[in-house]
Amino acid sequence: MTVEVNVPTLGESVTEATVGKWTKGPGDAVAVDEPLVELETDKVTIEVNAPAAGTLGNIAAAEGATVEVGALLATIEEGAGAPAAKPAAKEEAKPAAAPAAPAAPAASGGGSMVDIVTPTMGESVSTGTLGAWAKNVGDAVAADELLVEVETDKVTIEVNAPAAGKLAAIDMAAGAEVGPGVKIGSIEASAEGAASAAPAEAPKAPAPAAAPAPAAAPAPAAAPAPAAGGSRPPLSPAVRKMVDDNELDADRITGTGPQGRITKGDVQAAIQAGTAKRQAAPAAGSAAKAAPAPALTTENMFAPRPERPPNDREERVKLSKLRQVIARRLKEAQNTAAMLTTWNEVDMGNVMALRNEYKEVFEKKHGARMGFMSFFVRAACIALKEWPAVNAEIYGDEIIYKNYYNVGVAVGTPQGLVVPVLKDADNMGFADIEGGIADFGRRARDGKLGMDEMTGGTFTISNGGVFGSLNSMPILNVPQSAILGMHSIQKRPMVVGDEIEIRPMMHLALSYDHRIVDGREAVSFLVRIKQCIEDPQRILLNV
Repeated sequence: MTVEVNVPTLGESVTEATVGKWTKGPGDAVAVDEPLVELETDKVTIEVNAPAAGTLGNIAAAEGATVEVGALLATIEEGAGAPAAKPAAKEEAKPAAAPAAPAAPAASGGGSMVDIVTPTMGESVSTGTLGAWAKNVGDAVAADELLVEVETDKVTIEVNAPAAGKLAAIDMAAGAEVGPGVKIGSIEASAEGAASAAPAEAPKAPAPAAAPAPAAAPAPAAAPAPAAGGSRPPLSPAVRKMVDDNELDADRITGTGPQGRITKGDVQAAIQAGTAKRQAAPAAGSAAKAAPAPALTTENMFAPRPERPPNDREERVKLSKLRQVIARRLKEAQNTAAMLTTWNEVDMGNVMALRNEYKEVFEKKHGARMGFMSFFVRAACIALKEWPAVNAEIYGDEIIYKNYYNVGVAVGTPQGLVVPVLKDADNMGFADIEGGIADFGRRARDGKLGMDEMTGGTFTISNGGVFGSLNSMPILNVPQSAILGMHSIQKRPMVVGDEIEIRPMMHLALSYDHRIVDGREAVSFLVRIKQCIEDPQRILLNV
């Protein structure tokens, strides 16, 4: 029995991922729940495990490909008959000369029906318009082959074949309005479709890498491509992204899709052949590129820039998806919110004395180190309940007051900043908070945090003091309305009563959205945290 390996749910507002390195190749034996491949999204890296034991069949999505939720990644031949999958792959080349052979199984009962369903269209997008179908009913289709595009008010999304076979039905015609998850057609999965899919997938197979090279040789013969360039359909967003990410020249790629459309398979073949690399643009081309360089916005911050001469003392590194998302979100916060920062300073003496007295017995009993963050999380929850606007958000022309307290804790990793969330932090004890933060830190560095652990926050705390920061103006984590910045502890002379004493002091910074939080509320909120930290018994007594 053939079992499909599909792209799992990637999390809130995440619709696509990049395929990482496969740990298994076609024909390899796999165990249940054994890691097969990793998918990199703009927030986390997700491990895809084997849904069944058997032998890995075809790999439908090669390393570096961009895939959407639910897309076919590979197949597994389940059970004792699985080892036969490897020889079967060799025989797929023969039916091309004798097509009658694969047609027999289709005639003797056909295959299972697989629904073609519209994918998730992105956050806040509920409908899209179907474009022209690239295939007709009865046409053979290969797995992951482009069938139709859905155009929304933001992007154009490709709908690819979920399986190889024959297009059995088209339920929604071109021009129809559809939402995510709607059935728009069906495919009859069959051996005939698998045979037709074999040539397309052959270049992706790692073992016969030398064999596809001659097949890819026609790619350099790009003479027909430029001639058809003006008439063939434009690149889809997914294909355009692959072309740009790999610095390819679309005019040098021969399209095999309808009307000469360039498909993902064509781009993948061009990457393997190495024949479509983008050439250095001449001076005139550079001038043309330099013209559309408008002011920096969240939409164009990663647009192509004018060519600049190479410098052997410079190193160019492609921005990771996580880094791009961080940049967009921070710029969005600056562009959207009326951001203001208020400061105060807090005497850490009593908290430090309490921590020094109990840190050993605390760690022995709870298995977690006692830090300062748990005091600030508990103090923040007390202050948030007294000043609800700080825990609210603007949603259109409404204010949403949240009667739950999910505190995000900013964690720096080698890949970039992530903000896992302590859910219902007001109901957590010191040990729960410290244990949760330590666990977040470990898994964040390994890229193992789940999407549900990084969404739903209502307030954020960032501790720049661990890196030695004396003061800062933290940027909001939109759509939240405030963020608290902790900083390093310094001994400074302070007036206590009528005397000068050396006290361990920390600067606190509260950045807030002035559209929803007034100055009185922001300052009072920060003063309340200061009171709780300087007299930690207030936290225990909630006074």
